[in-house]
Amino acid sequence: MTGPVLEVDAVRKSYGERLVLDDVSLRVDEGDVICLIGSSGSGKSTLLRCLNLLEPIDDGEIRFEGSEISDPRVDARAVRSRIGMVFQAYNLFPHLSVLDNCTLAPRKVHGLSRTAAEARARDLLGQFGLGDHVDQHPDRLSGGQQQRAALVRALCTEPRLLLLDEITAALDPELVGDVLDIVRSLAETGTTMVLATHEMSFARDVATQVCFLHEGRILEQGPPAEIFTDPREERTRAFLRRVLPPA
Repeated sequence: MTGPVLEVDAVRKSYGERLVLDDVSLRVDEGDVICLIGSSGSGKSTLLRCLNLLEPIDDGEIRFEGSEISDPRVDARAVRSRIGMVFQAYNLFPHLSVLDNCTLAPRKVHGLSRTAAEARARDLLGQFGLGDHVDQHPDRLSGGQQQRAALVRALCTEPRLLLLDEITAALDPELVGDVLDIVRSLAETGTTMVLATHEMSFARDVATQVCFLHEGRILEQGPPAEIFTDPREERTRAFLRRVLPPA
């Protein structure tokens, strides 16, 4: 296809009287890695949930592959079959093995045969260092292994767009690097991603664009070299002073 993979146009979202997303606009092109940064409560997770139609928006428009998907009449399940999402809490089915977690959507949603779905899942699990854990249940895995399995589960549907919501936030510090290495490899192979992260050095390394969110607005957006080296907005500079190590 030509044109952007995803377009967000003047999106607003409130919970009661609390405005969580305020006139947010964003464009995601093929191969982009868009990193959302900002303090907790700035709207990063809510934006991702709206993009995956887990939350309805109040105003504005979201277009995916050229079609509006924010209309309430849209088949959300069909949209989600093309958009993968990974959360910080893994959300693996505890009663299923790793392999069954990864093959459920390809078989039930995409109509893949069990043989084809398992072949794809085993290949990805092997690439991500989980080849020896395919028959185990999630509670037998470490946090880092569970998060890698969640990434594989999302990738098994061959999504057009991958959304990652603070996927290292619940991990012990020594496990963070393994998961980020996988995301870095996905970026290098051209996977289109939008991710919320507190890992600033990672965002600086892999992002094509960085968006700084503040009080529900994208206050500043640009290439990582620009945002991290010479941000225009004082609130961006103040945030980065708090989260970046001293030079």
